[in-house]
Amino acid sequence: MSALAFVAAASGATGLLLVLPGVRVAGRAPQGRGVRGLRLLAALGNRLRQGRAPADLRGRIEAAGSPAALGIREVMAAKVAAAVLGAVAAVPLAALAPGRLGVVIAPLAPAAGFLLPDLWLGRLAAERARRVRRDLPALLDILRVTIQAGGSLSWALGAVGERAEGPLAREWAALASEVALGVPLAEALNGLASRLPQPEIRAFVAALHRAARHGAPLSDTLEAQARAARFALMRRIKEDAARAGPKIQLVVALLLVPSVLLLVAAALASALLDGSSDALPL
Repeated sequence: MSALAFVAAASGATGLLLVLPGVRVAGRAPQGRGVRGLRLLAALGNRLRQGRAPADLRGRIEAAGSPAALGIREVMAAKVAAAVLGAVAAVPLAALAPGRLGVVIAPLAPAAGFLLPDLWLGRLAAERARRVRRDLPALLDILRVTIQAGGSLSWALGAVGERAEGPLAREWAALASEVALGVPLAEALNGLASRLPQPEIRAFVAALHRAARHGAPLSDTLEAQARAARFALMRRIKEDAARAGPKIQLVVALLLVPSVLLLVAAALASALLDGSSDALPL
């Protein structure tokens, strides 16, 4: 019974973490409790951090949109602090765990704490990529019309980015600001592709490079990119819908059906132990 109670408590805590609303990335509002918690961990971890950060950590931070201007140092410090807090929390959990489960919890808790900021960044990056894919076709159409009305590519990107919302619009506005400060357009486009590592954005940047190299009309290039982005978005929506069915069936098979069977088994066992066979549910 103690093992079942421990597993139930752990499953409940995991479920609460999964159903908590993700950190908001739309708009220019503050990032919420996630960023505040990570900043507290970073402040604690700055006193404990040793070693170098992983090579791909900068790319993961940029893919998440650099929330609250957190850098590699802050995220790495937060990872170390979370690992220390996980080790401290593992002591009472290992003592309360039934059987030999405490031996497993002791090393897993610090590892889970160390990976928790990576999980948070991954959720941010996934939500940001979803917004970018959703906004890309419409913004490409607006960008094409803006360029046809006159003006350079960097000016059109800045004009669309200032009047639209979302992570893609903010990145376009930042790209226009970089070009206005003297950064070459090709270099700024490459930076855009590194901050938004989605295949659609890389295809968009590559198409702009080809158009600039061969002198192709930008309006035709943007029209083709908008059509391809819209097709890719439709295909991704269909794939997500196709994957949703098996997931729902898995939840029903692994959670709902066993829980109902446990309730029926508990009622049967209670009736048998009471010796009242006539009270058995039919």
